[in-house]
Amino acid sequence: MNSARRPVRWLVPLVLVVVWLGLGGAFGSYAGKLGEVSTNDQAAFLPQNAESTKVIEQQKAFNQQETLPAIVVWTAADGGAVSPAQQKAASAALQSLNGTQGVEGAPSPAFPSEDGEALQGVVPLAPDLGEALGDTLDKIQAAADTVPDTRAQLAGPAATQGDLGEAFAGIDGLLLGVALAAVLLILLLVYRSILLPFLIIISSVFALGVAGAIVYVLADNDIVRVDGQVQGILSILVIGAATDYALLLTARFREELATTSDRAAAAWAATRGSFGAITASAATVALGLLALLLSDLTNNRALGPVGAIGVVCAVLTTLTFLPAVLALTGKVAFWPAKPKSADAETGGHGIWRRVAHWVDTRPRQLWIITTGLLLVGAAFFPALQSKGVPLDELFVNDAPSVAAQQTLGKHFPGGSGQPAVIIADADNQATVQQAAARTPGVADAQVVTAPGGKPLVVDGLVRIDATLSDAPDSDTAKETVQKLRDQVHAADANTLVGGYTAQQYDTQRTAEHDKNLIIPVVLAIILAILIVLLRSLLLPILLVATVGLNYLATLGIAGLVFEHGFGFSGTDASVPLYGFVFLVALGVDYNIFLMSRVREETLRLGTRQGMLRGLIATGGVITSAGVVLAATFAALLVIPLAFLAQIAFIVAFGVLLDTIVVRSLLVPALVRDIGPAVWWPSRLSREAQDDHTDPTAANPEENSLAGS
Repeated sequence: MNSARRPVRWLVPLVLVVVWLGLGGAFGSYAGKLGEVSTNDQAAFLPQNAESTKVIEQQKAFNQQETLPAIVVWTAADGGAVSPAQQKAASAALQSLNGTQGVEGAPSPAFPSEDGEALQGVVPLAPDLGEALGDTLDKIQAAADTVPDTRAQLAGPAATQGDLGEAFAGIDGLLLGVALAAVLLILLLVYRSILLPFLIIISSVFALGVAGAIVYVLADNDIVRVDGQVQGILSILVIGAATDYALLLTARFREELATTSDRAAAAWAATRGSFGAITASAATVALGLLALLLSDLTNNRALGPVGAIGVVCAVLTTLTFLPAVLALTGKVAFWPAKPKSADAETGGHGIWRRVAHWVDTRPRQLWIITTGLLLVGAAFFPALQSKGVPLDELFVNDAPSVAAQQTLGKHFPGGSGQPAVIIADADNQATVQQAAARTPGVADAQVVTAPGGKPLVVDGLVRIDATLSDAPDSDTAKETVQKLRDQVHAADANTLVGGYTAQQYDTQRTAEHDKNLIIPVVLAIILAILIVLLRSLLLPILLVATVGLNYLATLGIAGLVFEHGFGFSGTDASVPLYGFVFLVALGVDYNIFLMSRVREETLRLGTRQGMLRGLIATGGVITSAGVVLAATFAALLVIPLAFLAQIAFIVAFGVLLDTIVVRSLLVPALVRDIGPAVWWPSRLSREAQDDHTDPTAANPEENSLAGS
């Protein structure tokens, strides 16, 4: 090597490391600051064109200002009837909240239930309190607790939002800490070295910091809207993706070091050799996430660009910082282990040689059995009910707002405090009100009045509040909303029905529409990327079909586990779509890692030996990547929300199923059984058929690769 070029060879990696250290120092804290620009106001994530969303805008005119209601419910401490004195004290407690920071407008008086065993009052709160909401709710609870010989509970949208804030309180520290600790432990076990796992963790943290800074700026300027769910998924996605890509690159680097002592050359060769697989894998995930922009749900649309930004940052650190630091450290990064090639004849890869031997000798039997097992799992797919999560299952643990809502529903009509809101023409007020009142499932329908008792008319419109008989989050209540809309639309086609239950109903229908629209788009994107990468048509179709089957099997098993193991009656309407985007895009990642290496080997050795060598070379690293990704998504379980728990199980289980069964057994067996034709229509499909049909035709050195 020319001595004049030697300093330049080391200057580039040194500059890259310094640049990333500067970026990490400048932006590293932003991942923990996203809570400052995120919102957990569920009304902010409703379908843009839904009837219930239009009602939100129109009903603002009937209030001096938009409010978030907190419902206080009292029951007698001895379980009997509440007394007039307690009712008077409860009303006084509510009125004492006038002027309290966060309280907008006058609280209502306390009024009793029909059974006389409970009292209810409503405190209107400002909708944008943010972190101050918890303090305001504490003040309301303290005032309510002054009523003697009663138990006071807080229900309604404000209380639910407060519990959501508590649930997401640990997302900045606890979630990130658990995820990083899990990844670090796995990397220490995989590499049996001290330095390299920390280098990979640093790389993923740098990626998360830069991604967090970009998302922070976008959210702060109202370009994207971020909630706790999106924030948590961003952290997990970046850590998991960055670690996966790092595993692939360091595996190639380890192989290169086994054949050369030139650290810089090994780092460059590893980057060049893994560049196509890493960028193609990242493209499937990023473009799959960007397909969520087609959704009519705001939080889905937010996750698209936010997740894509995270994946791009993960790729940047993997292809710049990590090769640079590996070039500077060389074999020291693997100490005390010694780097050796995955193609070495001895050591470290015995299990994958046995798997390769099994694939080589029983391919048809293997793919038939594995396909059959996946089909059995997929047969239970209808068991996964995605009609929304009832309020009492929204939180994994016992949330105070859930218990309060149950108390409220026991003594008052199920929809008390969260009525269906009807906006109608003032001229048709009586007709619409009568139509609403006679709808099955509606307990009462009252028009909002002005001082003096006359209907409040704003811009020729009136507001009618219809109290539902059933709990506002129940399937029965959603069916009532549908019937209510039919009734009032028949009375006046311009009438709109909104409110909490209508929002849940519209969100569910929109999520179903999104799933039917976005899933084909994501499949088309992934198929196009695979065709370009593998220069084949048949193989990409097979790969997409296998990960699709894995997705259906995972959801089928999840449906059984959720119902009989976790006690969930259903999932959020968006869970199947999120599961699809993550499982299919990430599942294709591992097939890309495998088949890009197989194609590389096939160009030299033919399809049979290319498949076997590729499986042996990538088996360990891809399995490790799958375990890492499953562990990072499993970390979402620390946030006590059913939605994240369901996503965590689906992705973690599905990734492991894909890694262990689909990528390790099903895909290699299909390729081995089909032979060179799998590369159709590329020239590889026209290679000598002897390589496919006669296992003994290959030379002895090649046969030893598939031997046990």
